[in-house]
Amino acid sequence: MSVIQTADEVREACGDDPTWACQQVLEMTGSRGWAEATSLLDGPLRVLLILVVALIANRLVRRAIRRFTDGIGDPSSQERLRKIKRKAPASMVDTGSLSLRSAARAQTLAQVMRSIASIGIWSIAVVMMLGELGLKLGPLIAGAGIAGVAIGFGAQSLVKDFLSGMFMLIEDQYGVGDIIDAGEASGTVEQVSLRTTRLRDVNGTVWHIPNGTIERVGNMSQQWARALLDVEVAYGTDIDDAQAVIKEVADGLWHDPAWSGKVLEEPEVWGVERLGPDAVVIRLVVKTRPAAQFPVMRELRRRLSDTFLERGIEMPFSQRSVWVRRDEGSSHEVEEMMEPPGADGPAAPAAGPQERPSVT
Repeated sequence: MSVIQTADEVREACGDDPTWACQQVLEMTGSRGWAEATSLLDGPLRVLLILVVALIANRLVRRAIRRFTDGIGDPSSQERLRKIKRKAPASMVDTGSLSLRSAARAQTLAQVMRSIASIGIWSIAVVMMLGELGLKLGPLIAGAGIAGVAIGFGAQSLVKDFLSGMFMLIEDQYGVGDIIDAGEASGTVEQVSLRTTRLRDVNGTVWHIPNGTIERVGNMSQQWARALLDVEVAYGTDIDDAQAVIKEVADGLWHDPAWSGKVLEEPEVWGVERLGPDAVVIRLVVKTRPAAQFPVMRELRRRLSDTFLERGIEMPFSQRSVWVRRDEGSSHEVEEMMEPPGADGPAAPAAGPQERPSVT
């Protein structure tokens, strides 16, 4: 049974700024002692309540982030991948590589989002708990703001790296296993973090590139690639015959069971690309799976070299005609005039300026 208390009694038991809990205890019990005890415990109880709410909120947010990133890491659950599978050839979509790439991207995003969420929740909780303990938050917030500005100016490059890394991950510009050209270096991506990207080039050198310094990225292993081959034949070669042979060799590679999975479409001979100083250049293009263009080009060069040798198609090589002019009275001419007579008689006198062709 509640007891109605006057304002003066409430003020005496709970202070000038009575709390709701103190008033309720005073009305329910009518005891000033219980009301004062409740008033004393009100601050710690609020701090405890804030702590419990922060723990629950942090766990719920982390669970939601985990579910979200698990959906990203599972390509079979993505509508985008289903659309790609419907529109693209079956050999074009590599589910295994997409799964590994999506899993790595999802793991990095999950770590970042969990860290940001935890920092935000606990920062708010700490500020609220300090306020409940009676500390003045104005000077504290002002000092934290000044410190944040100072740190921001001192760590501009670091912040730039983190922001660039976030956008790279969200936009899925590249992932682990991709072959990219990052300007500073090119190679295979081994690790992508918020601050840096780690590449290994063809020489085996590992490059650590800050994400903020990457101004443009060329990805050579997304969805599909193209093997572009400029084949040179000597002048005087029958161009139609050469193009037919190039097409035959490329089609043979396309139908080869060992290479058919790497070549996506029928090879195309685009024709004469340019007339060089030593050769006629014919362009061949082959659409391949991601990162398969390099072995395809090497195999095509080998097969074309063997086939050209068999069919008698001449491979060009550099030829230059050099004319050497000897002026009258040169040291070379003096040596010829002073040359001792041979077995057939004295040497004939030099005949004046000469031009001697030399072919290299």
